[in-house]
Amino acid sequence: MCELREDYPEPAPGGPPPPRPGREQKCVKCKEGLPVVVIRAGDAFCRDCFKAFYIHKFRAMLGKNRLIFPGEKVLLAWSGGPSSSSMVWQVLEGLSRDSAKRLRFVPGVVYVDEGAACGQSPEDRARTLAEVALVLQAVRFPWHVVALEEVFGLPPSVLRCSAREPTGPEGAYKAAVDSFLQQQHALGARGEEPRSQARPRDPQSPAEPPAAAQTEALSRLFSSVKTLTAKQELLQTLRTHLILHVARTHGYSKVMTGDSCTRLAVKLMTSLALGRGAFLAWDTGFSDERHGDVVVVRPMREHTLKEVAFYNRLFAVPSVFTPAVDTKAPEKASVHRLMEAFILRLQAQFPSTVSTVYRTSEKLVKAPRESWAAGPRGPRCLLCLCVLDVDTADSATAFGAQTSSRLPQTQPRVVQAGAPCVSCCCTGMGGARGCCAREDPRAQVVEQLCYGCRVNMKDLPSLEPLPPYILAEAQLRSQRAEARQEIQERPQEDSADDAPAGES
Repeated sequence: MCELREDYPEPAPGGPPPPRPGREQKCVKCKEGLPVVVIRAGDAFCRDCFKAFYIHKFRAMLGKNRLIFPGEKVLLAWSGGPSSSSMVWQVLEGLSRDSAKRLRFVPGVVYVDEGAACGQSPEDRARTLAEVALVLQAVRFPWHVVALEEVFGLPPSVLRCSAREPTGPEGAYKAAVDSFLQQQHALGARGEEPRSQARPRDPQSPAEPPAAAQTEALSRLFSSVKTLTAKQELLQTLRTHLILHVARTHGYSKVMTGDSCTRLAVKLMTSLALGRGAFLAWDTGFSDERHGDVVVVRPMREHTLKEVAFYNRLFAVPSVFTPAVDTKAPEKASVHRLMEAFILRLQAQFPSTVSTVYRTSEKLVKAPRESWAAGPRGPRCLLCLCVLDVDTADSATAFGAQTSSRLPQTQPRVVQAGAPCVSCCCTGMGGARGCCAREDPRAQVVEQLCYGCRVNMKDLPSLEPLPPYILAEAQLRSQRAEARQEIQERPQEDSADDAPAGES
């Protein structure tokens, strides 16, 4: 029952088209109620059956993967759109007393105000935040409203992968559920409210108005990016870093996003076009463990946008419209818009397009979960935090030749030992290493990026507008790499110096 088929049945050649719902047609589930929704050709549902069908897909996705343990704090990334709003309402209904099988985790909501990146005026941003506050007050979860400008105050540690607790044996989840149920029963016997049902006394965490300097810096950053494709990728990266920081600051170990089946199909094709094929399993799968201690999950990945729209309409799920970077942009303005138009147009002609692309993403294999519990292995991309998929030393590949021809070649300045450096006037370093052989700052950052992020970085003429935490982490990684290389070369130099004169 959990494997729900999205494909539309093909009509027989020369046969009649599939019947449309009428007064004589009944619900395909209960065979009694009048249908109000047709989600697939010939599959008409009444109101109650459609709600049960919709809720089951959400619960089945969580129960099948068993990643969220009882009592765990989960941060719901809400953008105000239909899919994320439906996700928040599913969690809200799952925690209610009337729910047959109540959810057992402790939720919170985060909203990122991206008005400055989208060119909104302060009045429009204030109006949007007022609507956001009304919706979040009705939900009554602990909520955090943060402005995108806060990325200019993030610490460099947000770009480091932290080791997380191993998931344990296969029966660990069942044991955790049994223990949680016993604790809930004991609290109920003493007349105390269970933790998963308790409402916070002060759930509000409104956003403080960002500083004018930060707003100006964010506007200058996005205005300096040449293409809309790079702007959308940069916005997604900064948003992810900010949500990750909020989750770590407030003790959340999981982050839920509202990516739907349709959105993931578009994302898969877009990632392929942008050179991120090596990371499709992380970008479109149910779980994303690249950050280590905080895992991103996508429980709405079985729901199509059509189902989400019908559900929100029938059951009055509120949402807040906020303009995006690509709002009112033409179809060919960016790779994201072009792929979205291509998939949706193809879906209108061949109704199984989204399903086929989505099912293909399910077959992608990534590293076992246990290998990510021990922490990061190998160098990571400075922006997307995925394992680097490039090898600049291999000039036989097209990317190696492209990188070696475009990166600036800096030659080390050789000076006598003890002579002052012309850049910083220090003494004692000299030689081919040290401060006299500093690399170009742009090359220092680019060499720590994956292929997809390097392509986007070409549309950013200067690195000065980037948030300081990115540049600081890039410099720290470069210093660590130089120190590691110097330590590895030192024993060879010492062994050569200690050799007898006749053997040198």
